[in-house]
Amino acid sequence: MRYWLMKSEPSDVSIDDLVSMPDQSVAWYGIRNYQARNFMRDQMQVGDKVLFYHSSCAEPGIAGLAEVSRLAYPDETQFDTGNKYFDPKATRETPRWMNVDVRLVRKTRLMPLREIRATPKLANMRILQKGNRLSITPVDPREYATILSVL
Repeated sequence: MRYWLMKSEPSDVSIDDLVSMPDQSVAWYGIRNYQARNFMRDQMQVGDKVLFYHSSCAEPGIAGLAEVSRLAYPDETQFDTGNKYFDPKATRETPRWMNVDVRLVRKTRLMPLREIRATPKLANMRILQKGNRLSITPVDPREYATILSVL
């Protein structure tokens, strides 16, 4: 089993949106970074644990716990000419972008980024590394356990 931090802008899909979705599940669409895509395509497995992170908002931070509920499959937004995630180089025969489905485990209190930064056992988290802008990052099992212990 692996552990991941997955960022979502609450204006797009928030933890509250996930709570209200059918089956409390969402396709993690719109990833347009090759490294993040490769994490989904090559490493994520059903049952992997996810820290659902609100980004690009007034108070970014971990807002809930989820798990991967479906293996990687082509992201339909890449084929939709009217979608902001449309990719003219993608074809159904050779899709460029993938997504996984993520299912809610539970909404938590918000663990703000400032609290993550202030927690010594989390000092090496990839989200805290200078220059990291990936929307999906691996999380060390000890870091995941530390976060669970304070949520």
